[in-house]
Amino acid sequence: MADPTRRRRPHLVSTPVRKKGVDTIPQETRAQLDLPEGEPLVVTVEDGRIVRTPASVVPDDRARFWTPAWQAKENEVDEALAAGERGEVFHDGEAFLRSLAEEAGLDSGEIERRAEHDSLADFLRDRT
Repeated sequence: MADPTRRRRPHLVSTPVRKKGVDTIPQETRAQLDLPEGEPLVVTVEDGRIVRTPASVVPDDRARFWTPAWQAKENEVDEALAAGERGEVFHDGEAFLRSLAEEAGLDSGEIERRAEHDSLADFLRDRT
């Protein structure tokens, strides 16, 4: 007879369903999936199984817009707009590139060379 204390399927962990349908996700599983307390989960039934999936309120490809640093910049802009401040309007690309060069402490030729060889996104990411 098999030893009852030995798990036959160690990768499976069972948890009881308590009152009101509450169960506990084991700490090891929460750590593996980086699930903090309060994280919303989508519950579905698939092929007769209960499946819980972390509900990403913000899609992963948009998460950077919700970082504290990005939100601080958004708040700064909102405050400036509320105070009646307006940003500079550029009527052509050359004027915009000259302004970027001045802010970065580079000559406009360097900005133009980088714009020709690098994608603008890569260039701006390197400067922030």
